[in-house]
Amino acid sequence: MTINESAKKLHGRLPPKVMRTAKEARKVSRQLFRQSFRDGKLDEERITQMVQTVLANKSRHYVDVLQDYQRLLRLEQEKRHAVIESASPLNRSIGDQVVNNLKSRYGDDLNIEFRTNPELLGGMRIKIGDDVWDGSVRSRLRQLQEQI
Repeated sequence: MTINESAKKLHGRLPPKVMRTAKEARKVSRQLFRQSFRDGKLDEERITQMVQTVLANKSRHYVDVLQDYQRLLRLEQEKRHAVIESASPLNRSIGDQVVNNLKSRYGDDLNIEFRTNPELLGGMRIKIGDDVWDGSVRSRLRQLQEQI
């Protein structure tokens, strides 16, 4: 089956109107999302204003627009949230060094959360949005096991 045949088959499953409305809702939610920033950061006041405007107008498929807008906001917040896991509590100097390095890379508005996770066995794992750095002993042991 060619790519064109596959595309025709996929498009045949969904009525064109449904596909068009979903695409329109994503387009509107992306526009709202772009307007939600002030000085490069999400602005709570603008977000509230955007949601109130959509709810007041109740335009076509406004629920879909708000759901996609909420998804975009959640993804952006995850980019600004760092979770630093270590097998035992980090001493203050190491914690400060890690935080300074992350803030220099991701910006000063980064929210930091420290967690202790004994399952790591040693080392640390850092997660920011989709970025994950895993320098834990558990991860290294798993890699060795996969190689054997």
